[in-house]
Amino acid sequence: MADSAAIIEAKEVRKTYTFGAVDVPVLLGASLAVREGEWVAVLGSSGSGKSTLLHLLGGLDRPDSGQGEIWFGGERLQLSSGRRVDAYRNKSIGFVFQFYHLLPELTVLENALLPGLVGGIGPAARARAKEAEASARELLDSFGLSHRLRHRPGQLSGGERQRVAIARALVNRPRVLLADEPTGNLDATTGAGILDLLTARHRAGLTLVMVTHDQVVAARATRTVRLDAGRVV
Repeated sequence: MADSAAIIEAKEVRKTYTFGAVDVPVLLGASLAVREGEWVAVLGSSGSGKSTLLHLLGGLDRPDSGQGEIWFGGERLQLSSGRRVDAYRNKSIGFVFQFYHLLPELTVLENALLPGLVGGIGPAARARAKEAEASARELLDSFGLSHRLRHRPGQLSGGERQRVAIARALVNRPRVLLADEPTGNLDATTGAGILDLLTARHRAGLTLVMVTHDQVVAARATRTVRLDAGRVV
């Protein structure tokens, strides 16, 4: 049974990748329970499985067959059900990565509202799109990007691109934000600005799980855990 106080939880998850004839175990029974409103930083050396754990929590990947469970909101995720996992990734979870993954042909506003355009047709879909645009405009304005709405990613600085990526992650108002080295591609000053932005969102109630190798970045979190030898310690 899951931790009843946790909003998101990995229970004894194992993950092995196969490269040709070689099996490479990455997670060896890792467990992590995150309570609503927490900001948890996951530290570890390169290759320790930090990103893999984040991908499992977010439904981007599955644990090895029968080897661990992912829980959200007190319910075990049925990771074999594609439609449910898609809805989970789109509505309940937001993702931010080190590299921004913005679509170069879309404007700042179009990139930010993209998750709100996913799924369905007809009046309900149009209503969701309208709501997503309003949410995207509000977020971008609060991130100091209201003058950049019609610009394309190639016209932005690295810090501005990451702000757009964060707005995109939050446009559907997820309960949890998963961030994988969100400042890893930025200089110290710009990275601090991104952390200030995330700190403000956390204080407003957002739950954060952030992977980092940087102790200074991890110090912003309310709790720090470390991945070592495939387990959370």
